Amino acid sequence: MKKLIKKLFGIDKIEAQRAEALAAAELAMNTAKEAEKAAELAKSSPKERATARGEPYVSVLDTHVNKDNVRNGFFELDWNDMFIVQLKEAGYGYDGDPDEQIVDRWFRDLAGNMLAEAGVAEPTKTIGGYINVNRLGNGKAEIE
Repeated sequence: MKKLIKKLFGIDKIEAQRAEALAAAELAMNTAKEAEKAAELAKSSPKERATARGEPYVSVLDTHVNKDNVRNGFFELDWNDMFIVQLKEAGYGYDGDPDEQIVDRWFRDLAGNMLAEAGVAEPTKTIGGYINVNRLGNGKAEIE
């Protein structure tokens, strides 16, 4: 009976139009939210974007060379937690190790491999010099 009354007075069409309008408004709101999220993500740093996607991230922020002795210098590295997890899975660290120590192990290995490929050093030999880690906080460290 209700259906018949709604059909006679055109209420069923009004309700259908209202439902369509509500669905369109919801779609527009979702699209606007997605666009806002994409714009916010575009404004973020590469580290923030990688972290939001759940991807490992590491970057050299700066390279410093001692002006008095060009053989000495350091790299300023930045990384996210997913990179630390990746390094732990690769055997560079264990739970409880400071992040900087884990990254240092990886960086030494990376540098040693590059020198070995260039024929400058054997991969298993320790390269002369020292590495000093200055913790900057917020997942950053300077490695000298």
